[in-house]
Amino acid sequence: MTIRSLLFLSLACFAQQSKDFRFALTGDSILNRSLSVHGEPAYLSMIERIRAADAAFTNLETLIHNFEMPAAAQSGGTYMASPPSTLRQLQWAGFDFVSLANNHVMDYGPEGLLTTLRHLRESGLVHAGAGRNLALARAPAYLETAKGRVALISCASTFPPGSNAGEQRRDLIGRPGLNPLRYSTTITIDKTGLESLRKAVPASPADGPDRLRMPGFLFVAGDTPGIRRELYQPDLNAITASIKEARRQADWVVVSIHAHEGAPRNREEPADFLIEFARASIDAGADLFVGHGPHVLRAVEIYKGKPIFYSLANFIFENETVLYQPAENYEQYQLPPDALPADFYDARSRNDTRGFPADPLNWESVIAEVSFAGDRTLKGVTLLPITLAGPSRTQRGRPRPAAEPQAQSIIGRLAKLSEPYQTVIQYQNGAGVVKLSPR
Repeated sequence: MTIRSLLFLSLACFAQQSKDFRFALTGDSILNRSLSVHGEPAYLSMIERIRAADAAFTNLETLIHNFEMPAAAQSGGTYMASPPSTLRQLQWAGFDFVSLANNHVMDYGPEGLLTTLRHLRESGLVHAGAGRNLALARAPAYLETAKGRVALISCASTFPPGSNAGEQRRDLIGRPGLNPLRYSTTITIDKTGLESLRKAVPASPADGPDRLRMPGFLFVAGDTPGIRRELYQPDLNAITASIKEARRQADWVVVSIHAHEGAPRNREEPADFLIEFARASIDAGADLFVGHGPHVLRAVEIYKGKPIFYSLANFIFENETVLYQPAENYEQYQLPPDALPADFYDARSRNDTRGFPADPLNWESVIAEVSFAGDRTLKGVTLLPITLAGPSRTQRGRPRPAAEPQAQSIIGRLAKLSEPYQTVIQYQNGAGVVKLSPR
């Protein structure tokens, strides 16, 4: 081959990698049933849009195993477990990479996590956010595409104690777990309230006359009541270091967080520390920030030309058809030893009258399509409204395109949530379109 031919080939490859790049992004996926058996034209059209993306993402909020191990003593709520076949269903739907850092990652202890990691490796699905030790949980994962390399860094701020991975030492192996983003909470109350708390809680030597520390909280006396949450700086530094590493090693960088925490008395608004972390991620080099966890939609922000999705809610929500639950979940509802899973799900929701089944917002979401030019300039953000609702637990949890007037209602609510961030979302042809500032 001549030098001229080699040069032509190199330029052709560069041109291929310089084309526009499109992401399809979704929120939480809790699945244990087949996606591929359904054939409605609108549903398949939605699936085709995910498949057509250059890279498609979801948060895998379940563990992959066949119940070979005992459940942990505590969980993130429902003890999550899905058969290995569900990974093939995600791939059928077009997903390429998934996050693992969430409050269910240790529902079946270290063995459940390590089994999940093994099944993911065998499937070929790129995954990040959990590992055999803290360094591996924090490390970027890389997806190779024809148009460039995509990095994923995944973390969680919501998780039961003991779910975070442990550091490896020269003399002791690390602990399996997730990549944590921890924070502290300071609650300001009046002096009368603080004194009432002090009578109920023994003061520590570090407490002063105007402060009282309790597990996970610091109460301080002040004239203006409020809650302030501050990021744990070592976690923030380590995660942004991973983002900077990925920026040098990949063409596109995606940061994902599982965060239930919201504003005081408003779960549809992100917590203050989440806003800080999202913007710090973009500052460190991320192209996209994807939040999930509260099971409801939150605002969209365009920060320095990069999109932040504070929560994409749910994509698949089948937490009522997990095959088995451990004794602890039956006991909390005073169910007898011979109770079966359907008894547990009925008791938890009081026959669909409370909790997730009774909450309409839990069953509405969007698929975010994000397009970039080859130079990483944001070209467009489209939000496809979807519904997961159904008349019974056997029918709900699977995504389908939302029809009118629900589609317009979903986009209208998301537009309202995004207004404080100066984000304008317009409803056009059944979808939401984010209005971008002129370049």
